[in-house]
Order: sequence, then structure tokens, then C-alpha cells
Amino acid sequence: MPFKSYQTLQLQREGAVLRVRLNRPDVRNAFDETVIDELMHVFQAATKDASVRIVVLSGKGPVFCAGGDLRWMERSVKWSLKQNLADTRKLSRLFALMNECPKPVLGAIHGAAIGGGVGLVSVCDIAIATEATEFSLSEVRLGIIPACIGPFVVAKVGASHARALFVSAERFRSKRALEIGLIHEVVADEAKLEQRIVERTQKMLECGPLAIQHAKKLVLDLSWPERRKKISNPLDMASQVLAKIRISPEGREGVRAFLEKRVPSWLKK
Repeated sequence: MPFKSYQTLQLQREGAVLRVRLNRPDVRNAFDETVIDELMHVFQAATKDASVRIVVLSGKGPVFCAGGDLRWMERSVKWSLKQNLADTRKLSRLFALMNECPKPVLGAIHGAAIGGGVGLVSVCDIAIATEATEFSLSEVRLGIIPACIGPFVVAKVGASHARALFVSAERFRSKRALEIGLIHEVVADEAKLEQRIVERTQKMLECGPLAIQHAKKLVLDLSWPERRKKISNPLDMASQVLAKIRISPEGREGVRAFLEKRVPSWLKK
């Protein structure tokens, strides 16, 4: 599935890194049906494209993502239950697709992440935010709830923090987001944010590309309830996964390169 031109996204390839930037700065990168469709297309394509090893998600303009577009929400209150259900199911599928993307997803978060923006942060494997970034699960202020993003936010911060944030709609900054596990690192400003994203991606590109994918899958298999309930013996499952990876071409090459004190094949140009 090839990448294409998008109305609401800006894509840039930097070698094996795919940069995906929300590109609706006039509405603070808010969600609507087009954003959902286009993000789904991009992540489906990235999943299938072997040349993409890392996805970096960011937002153009003053904020990362302000949640739902007010015009989209205005339309939704006029829809039938059936129409709303089709729309919310598509939104849930988007977050599941991003969460399960086999390629690591890094989030560069600045300005604000509100509502669905927090959902995007929650499906990032590594999320780095500027110090002044504000976060809020503000849905209850509008008389709705953070339902489609709920499973991913709860998985990231735990039930206790989710309960407090879901019912209060309070705003908080990066220091607290780091404390509760929503993000993984705080930097001073956007210049430092870009620097850390580059540093992180460069280090990750030194690792085995298939090993990273298997490592991410292992965490999801062991922690995501829908997957975890299918595993009767997690210890045996983990043992089998490692045994197979040890004898895979990448596993053998990586160990041999380490023992022979040379660069592994995936780093050779």
C-alpha cells in the first residue's frame, strides 16, 4: 500500500524513519473524519512497508493535538445512534491500529494534547514532551466521555490515575504526565524535543529491526487483556519466542557480530 498525498497530514521520509505530522494548525490539529481515515491509511501502509522501521508522530503549529474538531462533534449530535456507532467504531479501530503497529511509534508532543490528543500520546511507544505542554482528558466538560481512547489511556497510566483524570477533566503539565507514565521524557523546548527525537531514532536504528518488532509484540501479548487471555502459559510462550529468535537469521547475525566485534549486517551500507 503506497503512501500518497494527504489533506490533514504531512509526511516526510528520513531514511528508515517516517515522520507523520498532523497538519491542521488552523484548528489546533483537531480530529475529524478525514484525519481518522488518513491516519488509518498511513499506519496500514507503514505496517506493510519493510523499509519503514520507525514512525515519528508530531503536530504542526502551536499544539500537538487539541482533540475532536468542534465541527465534527456538532455533526455527530445530529446523527442517529447507528451513524454514531459506525463513527466511534472507526475511531476505536484507528487507536487499535496505531497501538498495534509493529514499528515503534515515537511521539514528539508540544503545546497541548487534549482529549483524543492524549489518546495519541497513549499509543506511542516512546513519548517525549516539552516542559510547558498541557494535557487534559476534557471530554466530561462537554458532556461526553473519553471512551474510544479509554482502553489505551488506562493501559498507559493505570486505572487509578485514569479515574481521577477522566472524571475531573483537569489540566496538567508534563511533569505530572511523566510521573503517571503518560510520557517518558520531558525536555525544555521544541528545539530540544527535535534533538531528542533524532537521538532516540538513531540509537533505535542500531538495533535489530525484527528484534524491535518482536519485543513490542511481546509486551502487547503479555499486557493487553485481549491478547493475554489467549496465553495459557506466559513463561513457556516467552521461552518459545526467544528460542525461535535465537535461530533466526537476524538473531544469529546479531550475536555473531557482537562476538566478532563487528558491525551487524543491518547497519552496513
